[in-house]
Amino acid sequence: MTFSREAVTNAIGDGLLSFPITDFDSQGRFDEASYRKRLEWFISHEISAVFVAGGTGEFFSLSLDEYREIVRIAVEVIDGRLPVIASAGLSVETGKAFAKAAEEAGADGILLMPPYLTECPQGGLVEYARQICDATSINVIYYNRGNGILNAHSVQQLAGLCPNLVGLKDGKGDIQALNKIIKTVGDRLVYIGGVPTAEIFAEAYVSIGVNTYSSAVFNFVPEMAVTFYKELRKGNKELVKQITNDFFIPFVDLRDRKAGYAVSLIKAGAEIVGRPAGHVRAPLEMPSEKESLQLAALIDVAKKY
Repeated sequence: MTFSREAVTNAIGDGLLSFPITDFDSQGRFDEASYRKRLEWFISHEISAVFVAGGTGEFFSLSLDEYREIVRIAVEVIDGRLPVIASAGLSVETGKAFAKAAEEAGADGILLMPPYLTECPQGGLVEYARQICDATSINVIYYNRGNGILNAHSVQQLAGLCPNLVGLKDGKGDIQALNKIIKTVGDRLVYIGGVPTAEIFAEAYVSIGVNTYSSAVFNFVPEMAVTFYKELRKGNKELVKQITNDFFIPFVDLRDRKAGYAVSLIKAGAEIVGRPAGHVRAPLEMPSEKESLQLAALIDVAKKY
């Protein structure tokens, strides 16, 4: 870990957060050389932290060995310039294993993903997260998504149990529930917007005190992503509305055509702008040629910003 707990919380609490895709070669194997170039390109822009092997980075499709290599390379390339956050989760034991690998590789924290598959009671979710938090000394951000949704009481309980829990990332987009969590838990945690295409929720997030979010489209339109974030924070409602209407609404419409496109379209976009990372792994599917052409047209629109 390079950054102090305070430095990590400052970084994830204010500024645009980036979630790079993971590079695969034509055979679907991890492509180290391409990934190194991607990370260097990422940190040449105005971002505050890098979340590697996250949802956009296909954490759910990576082996532990691949994950270990990805985090090691990210820490090496970023070289203390920004905090590096990796992912963990799936089960208590696999979560511990991923967290240990991230800590050994020098990551500054983990994004704790939901448990795999099964429906979960609130007490069980708290215990799942507590055991993984207790297994590592690095910072933990809980990803409130899927079958791992914690309510306000459970978040407060977990925050009381785990000193290294520093943040909560919203993956549901239920502003009422998130507002209840923020009002209940207060500034004990940092809150991050994290629904797919988080920009579409950005104004609502800011209205309840969530000042940052993860930008997946940063992978292929970074200049526009940074502009949108800056103008949002300035309160430039007219430009935020214009970019939302011109780019984000049609992008979300395209994304919603098929399950998994929140990741697949990002890889397609990276290829369109000349920074290919290979195809997504099963069970995800790449967009059709027609959909890729529609995405290319949207990227042309984004270049105006």
